[in-house]
Amino acid sequence: MTATRSLMILLGWLALVALTALSGIATPPGEWYAGLAKPPLTPPDLAFPIAWSTLYLLMALAAWRATLAAPPAARWHTLWPFVAQLVANALWSMLFFGLHWMGVALLDLLLLWGLILLTIRRFAGVSRLAAWLLAPYLAWVSFAAYLNAATWWLNGGG
Repeated sequence: MTATRSLMILLGWLALVALTALSGIATPPGEWYAGLAKPPLTPPDLAFPIAWSTLYLLMALAAWRATLAAPPAARWHTLWPFVAQLVANALWSMLFFGLHWMGVALLDLLLLWGLILLTIRRFAGVSRLAAWLLAPYLAWVSFAAYLNAATWWLNGGG
């Protein structure tokens, strides 16, 4: 594969991941979130854009590496869970911050978590590096599930 083609693949994944990030930008936490009771270990608001920017970059790099490493005939099998988890990721912001459906957002997070695990497994089959690049994302989404569940519970859910 040429360097130009490799760069185009990377730019494509960066663009797709950036589209996912737009859902978070389009649905900021706002006053509603500020007024909620939050669980212990809730990070300061500044931590979220820093963490997500880093995670989105790692996600794009992982998809790029997996794309380069997967045999052409196996690319769709390898990459579809990654694309599906991007959809679940984007949906969470709309459900939680946009619609204030914390319980439904938690279900989406559980789906997202499973899709990330499947993606890691598929990526590991073609590139260990691609799989490991998603480990911080899985950890953060696990922590986000705690925050989502606890916030929902503390504010009358369940």
